[in-house]
Amino acid sequence: MPEEAALSRTRLARLIAEGAVRLDGVHATDPKAKVAEGQAVEITVEAAEESHIRPEPIPLEVVHEDDELIVVDKPAGMVVHPAPGTPSGTLVNALLAHCGDSLSGVGGLKRPGIVHRIDKETSGLLVVAKTDRAHHALAAQFEAHSVDRLYRAICHGVPEVGDPRLQSTRGVSMEPGGVVKVTTHLARHRTDRQRQAVYFETGKRAVTRLQVVESFGQPPSAAMVECRLETGRTHQIRVHMAHVGHALLGDPVYGGRRKVSEKSLGAEAAALAARFPRQALHAARLGFDHPADGRRLSFDSPLPPDMAALVAALRGTG
Repeated sequence: MPEEAALSRTRLARLIAEGAVRLDGVHATDPKAKVAEGQAVEITVEAAEESHIRPEPIPLEVVHEDDELIVVDKPAGMVVHPAPGTPSGTLVNALLAHCGDSLSGVGGLKRPGIVHRIDKETSGLLVVAKTDRAHHALAAQFEAHSVDRLYRAICHGVPEVGDPRLQSTRGVSMEPGGVVKVTTHLARHRTDRQRQAVYFETGKRAVTRLQVVESFGQPPSAAMVECRLETGRTHQIRVHMAHVGHALLGDPVYGGRRKVSEKSLGAEAAALAARFPRQALHAARLGFDHPADGRRLSFDSPLPPDMAALVAALRGTG
């Protein structure tokens, strides 16, 4: 196939099943059939069909947009893709309305190509493909771990490299510059299917690097950390932070009932932290190579107002 056609193996197999491929003028039916030199293969690719997902005029904060892709700063509370429980109000619904006819088609449908996701209650940067070519190229970069993904989070306690408890935690190692590396496998929890859990013999490999940016309280009882993803598993940062004993503030799934110290931070800051309505996690930086010309793009997003107010309170300046 010509590279510019940007047809994946899955798409080609579907085209064969749909009768859109001819071999020497005869419809090809077996995707495993061998071809010989000199045979003519004809593939008919119809124009992209309209998606069954309904466009919705939901406001978006667009950081960058061109013919191939769009980068958005997603607010907390927005689901990325429609699902049985959330058929509307998602980022995809909003993008269908925003992009309109500029979507050339991904996988045969006029739809945005989702190559990575962040949780509903996590805010921050996402790149979405508008073409098949961009979808394939971006997916390959995520698979090769060449995408720069940096998150900012506020956690319980301070994950310092010199902490003996942290040093003895399975899956934890230390790297230069005060970086804590967490390497485990992640898979669905055995009894709670809505959660992910740390394993070492099963599941998918997950690697997170974290570094303390600032600590809060006297003595310190909370911290802002930067987390860099080598892999991108479901709930990865949230699960890894809980695994090392430093769950995120506001995380109802992995944070348990843990509270910050009122004695350390003061009553006002402790109260604000206790009622923070979501996991304190923000996708702050996203960098990748542009699918069309290969130039490196990098985008930064400041802390959203709710996290900025929490940080100010923890500093004693709120």
